[in-house]
Amino acid sequence: MATAEPVAERPAERPAERPAEPTAEPTEVRFRSDMTVELVKHTAADSDVIWAARVSTAGEKSLEALHQDPERSKGLINYLMRDRHGSPFEHNSMTFFVSAPIFVFREFMRHRIGFSFNEESGRYRQLEPVFYLPGQERKLVQEGKPGQYRFVDGTPEQYKIATEATRRACTEAYGAYLEMLAAGIAREVARTVLPVGTYSSMYVTCNARSLMAFLSLRTNREDARFPSFPQREIEMVAERMEAEWTALMPLTAAAFDANGRVSP
Repeated sequence: MATAEPVAERPAERPAERPAEPTAEPTEVRFRSDMTVELVKHTAADSDVIWAARVSTAGEKSLEALHQDPERSKGLINYLMRDRHGSPFEHNSMTFFVSAPIFVFREFMRHRIGFSFNEESGRYRQLEPVFYLPGQERKLVQEGKPGQYRFVDGTPEQYKIATEATRRACTEAYGAYLEMLAAGIAREVARTVLPVGTYSSMYVTCNARSLMAFLSLRTNREDARFPSFPQREIEMVAERMEAEWTALMPLTAAAFDANGRVSP
């Protein structure tokens, strides 16, 4: 199997014998509106789709595809995508490091087929005071009802209220969190006062087929056969993941787009 070099490696940390003691030290509260997505490692290439598909007719000779230019077989990839022969798209792997608000992760973890998750734990470490604050480009107002609604820009006054209220609530919540830690209250109890806008981090591992299913639901594209209307924050994560995947498997990504962004 063709194996690409890892794009980035995070040094392995030696497991601690016991959780670190809470410090409960005052820390500056920070706000951000962006998402972090890093490709940590991968074994993913268009050739993985080709040899996996050709084993059905060529048997052991399918391994010859490892040394061929995938461009010669882009028609095969498009055929597999169009007719939804999905299993050849599963013989690859990508691991991402994602840092995003907890409410994004709760949506993300609804994707359970072909995904693995490991998230930092508020039981075992003191959570950092980093919180989500909507950027000025974030549409604030919902019009209509579920199934028929759309989001539009808010007024300067609405944006001011949203940002000031968010800053105030998160700052007060983190102060309460530190107060409980300082009193010797367990992290797993103290964390209950923190909002879902608190940033967390996790590793996400998936294959191209599961990623395409995720992208079909978590991006809004006019060329999609089945329109989807994701919350903007998880779409920001999805867009970053798609960019990394497209660089690894450009022929597969092009076939995904050409066939209405439907996962095979």
